[in-house]
Amino acid sequence: MLKVGLVGIGFMGHGHLDQYLRLMKEGAPVKLVALCDVDPKKFTNDEVQGGNMGDLGKGQYDFSQFNLYSSMDEMLEKEELDYVDIALPTYLHCRYAIKAMRAGKHVLCEKPMAINPEQCRRMIDTAKETGRRLMIAQCLRFWPAYEVLKEYVDKGTFGRPTCSFFCRAGSTPIWSYEDWLRDENLSGGCLLDQHVHDVDMINWVFGVPEAVSTLGVNVHPGAGFDALSTNYRYPCGMVVNAQDDWSMNGDVPFKMMYRANFEKGALIFEDGKVTAYPVGAPSFVVETDPDDGYYHEIKSFINALISGEELATATVESTRNTICIATAERESARRHGEWVAVEDTHE
Repeated sequence: MLKVGLVGIGFMGHGHLDQYLRLMKEGAPVKLVALCDVDPKKFTNDEVQGGNMGDLGKGQYDFSQFNLYSSMDEMLEKEELDYVDIALPTYLHCRYAIKAMRAGKHVLCEKPMAINPEQCRRMIDTAKETGRRLMIAQCLRFWPAYEVLKEYVDKGTFGRPTCSFFCRAGSTPIWSYEDWLRDENLSGGCLLDQHVHDVDMINWVFGVPEAVSTLGVNVHPGAGFDALSTNYRYPCGMVVNAQDDWSMNGDVPFKMMYRANFEKGALIFEDGKVTAYPVGAPSFVVETDPDDGYYHEIKSFINALISGEELATATVESTRNTICIATAERESARRHGEWVAVEDTHE
């Protein structure tokens, strides 16, 4: 039985909490024993603000079943944990992941991996030095609709990919603790917090591009690029583009989708379903697992720790490459769309 401490009980932390409660109810070999957050209000059932994934983190909880802490140091000292689940703001990922691994704990850390490639490298080096397992919760790698795209590309189901478009958009995150999400220095802005999902998908499905060209606009002072569009250059010449936008305040509905064209067909993910369009045959809706990537990523990490198997779906080197790509995008946007090579990546 794996004992877990969850650090950070904001929107995503509550989402992780939901998954642990479900997994424990299902009899999974895991027990969430401790919660940690600097804000005592997080251990109440006041409504959790923010987010874009429906009812994620909106449940009512019996916090008396957990040991509650305001300091991760104290939690690590008092609890016999197998791993720590870190759902803190991005700028804290590196520091707290390293602290937990040096304390002998495995780490599941929320996306993005860290604020820059250098911090990612420090996390990877610490995992190697300590012999601890580290996985970044890039949830789309475990999201059934995106697993379909990965499978079609890897198996060549519709032949060679020719043109792909990824998009996500929603309202400005005005709800985060002390407004950290709208501070580019703390979150990386829309590019590193929201757009990074599609960057990670492009990396996971197609590999690291040679170079990127990004146009971006700042709407909220200090927030970095609030809307952006990136073209990704590959040696094979396929067209790949991703767009993101969180520039609008108000009740703007969240949207995520992709459209991937191949030599012999197309896949479109929109409104929660994947539709396949084979050339010369009727279209059909692809059957997918009803559970989302949040559930599957945590379950996958638990299973890997129990079995001793490699963390093949979201390796730390691959998720670091995602940050290298996003870093190149930021530089390109600052240069008004100039092509920037994606450097310092490790396969």
